[in-house]
Amino acid sequence: MIKHHSGSRLIRITSRVIYGDPNEVPDFLGLNTAYVERTNLASRQMNGRMVRKTLSFSKEEEMLQASCALEDAVYNLVRPVKTLRIEVNDDTRRWEPRTPAMAAGLTDHTWTIEELMMTVVVPEAINT
Repeated sequence: MIKHHSGSRLIRITSRVIYGDPNEVPDFLGLNTAYVERTNLASRQMNGRMVRKTLSFSKEEEMLQASCALEDAVYNLVRPVKTLRIEVNDDTRRWEPRTPAMAAGLTDHTWTIEELMMTVVVPEAINT
């Protein structure tokens, strides 16, 4: 989404699809910036290197990429998201917390930071 301003007033929003089918993306997301803005906010809150005017601002691209990769892993595997929880209604609790990876069927439990840090990822060959 590209916001066009005249002074401090928003005059129009245009969209440009970078990933995906240009005909399907607007139907899926709509013509607003809420999804993009919410993702950016979550990234800035979890990753100090994404915040402007701070001491932890990244000056080297390699460190920024490493920090963003860690933030993505923590968000998807470790941190339960309230909107993804499912209702259980058993005697001890009402809701089952879930992470985005659990909702996508990639894992069956919420990971700990220790489990995440101790996991070794072996890269797969792409062109074999």
